[in-house]
Amino acid sequence: MARQMMKGNEAIAEAAVQAGCRFFFGYPITPQNEIPEYMSARLPEVGGAFVQAESEVAAINMVYGAAGTGARAMTSSSSPGISLKQEGISYIVGAQLPCVIVNIVRGGPGLGSIQPAQSDYFQATRGGGHGDYYMPVLAPASVQEAVELTQRAFDIADQYRTPVMVLGDGIIGQMMEPVEMPEYQPRQLPAKTWAATGDWKEGCDRERAIINSLYIEPDVCEKHNQMLFERYAAITENETMVATEMMDDAEIAVVAYGTTARIALTGRSGRRMSVVASSLGGGRITVVELDGLRVRFSGDLPTLIVKNRDQPGLVSDVASMLARNSVNIATLQLYRDHPGGSAVMVIEIDKAVPQEGLDGLAHVEGIDGVMFLNVEE
Repeated sequence: MARQMMKGNEAIAEAAVQAGCRFFFGYPITPQNEIPEYMSARLPEVGGAFVQAESEVAAINMVYGAAGTGARAMTSSSSPGISLKQEGISYIVGAQLPCVIVNIVRGGPGLGSIQPAQSDYFQATRGGGHGDYYMPVLAPASVQEAVELTQRAFDIADQYRTPVMVLGDGIIGQMMEPVEMPEYQPRQLPAKTWAATGDWKEGCDRERAIINSLYIEPDVCEKHNQMLFERYAAITENETMVATEMMDDAEIAVVAYGTTARIALTGRSGRRMSVVASSLGGGRITVVELDGLRVRFSGDLPTLIVKNRDQPGLVSDVASMLARNSVNIATLQLYRDHPGGSAVMVIEIDKAVPQEGLDGLAHVEGIDGVMFLNVEE
């Protein structure tokens, strides 16, 4: 799908539909109302079902029912509404049912404010309901990330039989940004032999599916909890995503998530560039956005970033400068928003570029900015 301007809430909803979500149950609350509004029109178009429940409590229990059949189901709400859903979320965890829960956070406590906030962090990441449980939480920093993480959430849910929360805020939900809706490519997932599909008969070749979160015998309940925590350990090992910036010799680490993790990089020359990055940890990053342009590079090597107009000859000018300074190119990637518009070259190289070379590029007609990025420094 071509890039288009989309509001965050609507992008999340469309991403869910593209990922195969066919059942949505919710109840209105600001600032996430565009999600159920979008789903109410979109799901019937793809053979799905939208239900505006009589309350948040009813909505989460409807998710329990739909997820129990193996269908991809979702709900969304905002802070007070998520609190009302906590009992149902705990039951869903206990029954090992995959689903996606979106929280577009608003200020609190109590009814609080309809303005954006990040105050639900502990509730989301530490298990907000009763019992010993956690669930994976994905926190997008842009509308594009909201799309990609919503689709990933459904795969994680099915992979590990767990609810997954997409944790946004009123900024992500209400802001509009260019979005490319990727063609959904599901990971290889286990068959849902556990699902209660209603077609089991005595003597058939599979066990009867029982969806349950009640374990009366103490040893059975203990084993169930141990199994869940082994699953949480696997999720932590395999699914953790974190962006790191210049941490090798850092004495202080500033930690952020969501919209506050949109970083402004400042070069030694004072040039500034807005960067969005993600990583699987281990000190490695993947930069995915530069000043609003979608890119993808690792930052493992010294990297020359050239902001330019999309016009012939500029790639040759940059390559010639590197050749004159005996700088070898490892990778070269080109990105643009549209023909003749804004563009960026991302060139990973083997060594630093002399300052005079960078200064010379900055004066080339059609080049709007030059930055040299070396994470090791």
